Amino acid sequence: MVTIYSTAWCAFCKTEKQWLDSLGVSYESKMIDEDEAAMKEFEALNVGSGVPVTVIGDTIVRGFDRPALKNAIGI
Repeated sequence: MVTIYSTAWCAFCKTEKQWLDSLGVSYESKMIDEDEAAMKEFEALNVGSGVPVTVIGDTIVRGFDRPALKNAIGI
């Protein structure tokens, strides 16, 4: 399961989602600026304030880091 913590104003978040879509990777998007529960989950990750933050299994990828995302997804 891939979960992306993002905000409505984040260009890198939108780009990462488009990239994952192009690869056919399913994900759940959690908008931390619109959903208080998502913000609490994000804060519990203790990764700072930057987005996107992507959780893939036990792996946390900060920022839109294509090599790290590919490695974590296994593609």
